[in-house]
Amino acid sequence: MANTEAALKDAVTSIEGAAAAALVDYTSGMALGTIGGTKDFDLEVAAAGNTDVVRAKLRTMEHLGLKDEIEDILITLGTQYHLIRLLSGRSGNGLFLYLVLDKSRANLAMARHQLKKIEADLEV
Repeated sequence: MANTEAALKDAVTSIEGAAAAALVDYTSGMALGTIGGTKDFDLEVAAAGNTDVVRAKLRTMEHLGLKDEIEDILITLGTQYHLIRLLSGRSGNGLFLYLVLDKSRANLAMARHQLKKIEADLEV
């Protein structure tokens, strides 16, 4: 089992093209841990902003009566992928892993696969 710091470090070192990662509580919008980011890309702001994305999707699913769970949400930008993976299980309730990938270097399928493995090893 990996703690938050180890899991985030694993994400940016083992996933090709990963530029930044965070563990976020979408009930509060607070990042519980971050790695990466730059002065031009504030990871704390991005993490907090993506809580609105998660909340909106969950609310929409509720209104539609969908009895399913979100695995991940992908936001594709011109030069980046932003991958949001909701944690499953009791210990991960209300949390998501947020990964920023350089689109030119990343393999999206492999990134999703690796992030799922990191989630499985994460102990919150």
